[in-house]
Amino acid sequence: MAIAQPALPKAKVAPWNDPVIRGWFFQIVVIGAVTLLAWYLVSNTLDNLHRQKIATGFDYLGRESGFEIGDTMIPYSPADTYARAIFVGMLNTLRVAILGIILSTILGTLIGIGRLSPNWLLSKICEWYVEAFRNVPLLLWLFLFYKVISEAFPGPRQAISLLWDTIFLSNRGLYFPVPFAHDVHSWMGLGLLVGIAAAWAIGRWAKARQAATGQPFPTIWASIGVIIGLPLLIWLFGGAPLDFSVPYIKGFNFEGGTVIQPEFTALLLGLVVYTSAFIAEIVRSGILALHKGQSEAAYSLGLSRSQATRLVLLPQALRVIVPPMTSQYLNITKNSSLAIAIGYPDLVASVNVTINQTGQAVENVLIIMAAYLTVSLSISLFMNWYNRRIALKER
Repeated sequence: MAIAQPALPKAKVAPWNDPVIRGWFFQIVVIGAVTLLAWYLVSNTLDNLHRQKIATGFDYLGRESGFEIGDTMIPYSPADTYARAIFVGMLNTLRVAILGIILSTILGTLIGIGRLSPNWLLSKICEWYVEAFRNVPLLLWLFLFYKVISEAFPGPRQAISLLWDTIFLSNRGLYFPVPFAHDVHSWMGLGLLVGIAAAWAIGRWAKARQAATGQPFPTIWASIGVIIGLPLLIWLFGGAPLDFSVPYIKGFNFEGGTVIQPEFTALLLGLVVYTSAFIAEIVRSGILALHKGQSEAAYSLGLSRSQATRLVLLPQALRVIVPPMTSQYLNITKNSSLAIAIGYPDLVASVNVTINQTGQAVENVLIIMAAYLTVSLSISLFMNWYNRRIALKER
């Protein structure tokens, strides 16, 4: 009969050898060291600023700015505050970033699909496009586009007239008519938003209907009809105002209408062609990551190449495309700060003028960092949400 052996007492573990205690200790040490370093840098900076009699704080934001901004989305004058000037620059940055993201996504997707085309010429053109634009620094493209736009076109007095002398193209930009302010325009904007929401709802309904019955629905045409038709109906019921401010030459420049300035055009064009080259490679690699059986199955169902790409390949490739695409969207937003090189009044340009006039560099640099950090985190949060939404889910 076996005799039970008495249980051996557990050996005592020294606190330093406990991985949990050791982990907490190192974390506390690191946090303490970072806190001390931050305290030293802040206190040293404040002491130096006080010694040099440089004002600190954000009270200057309420003072009159006193400088012009050539391209604004909202009313602005030199009599406005520094806070409004910085806000105007932020809006200009957001305008370029949003348009750049949309246009580079469309162009990059088309170029990426074109690289996979069986047409040798189309595939080679798309390949040359990618290699040319992504291997040259963005700043050089901005300089090139700005020089071409500002020097290839004539001055205002010799501007190229288009559409019965209502649209003018010169080295100062593209001038075209705009409607005078009217109350119905606000309602048209609201109608546009409602139309976009309705188009989204139609798309979801059409997808559920096709999954249940197998019958397709002309979602694209229905969405276009709703988005365009609703504001058009509001315009008709609002009296159909047709009063326009038409640009005309006066002195050495145009007055009336509105203008797309060459700095904005060059910046947007540079960001789009540069980033779309990277997006094209992301799209191409995402499609190639799929098993070839997916395309073969799509063709066996009688789908054309374009239908197979749009309905089968791209929806599945999105799971591979979205994560690196997020990085490109962030790059567009951050690369827009190069606008200062060609004179576009973005956030960095507005803050730089503010620094020169107030001398408060630390506060203004913190504003730039906070602005870009907020926009970048917002883009990341949205793309991460979309990535989770399209991810494969286990049944």
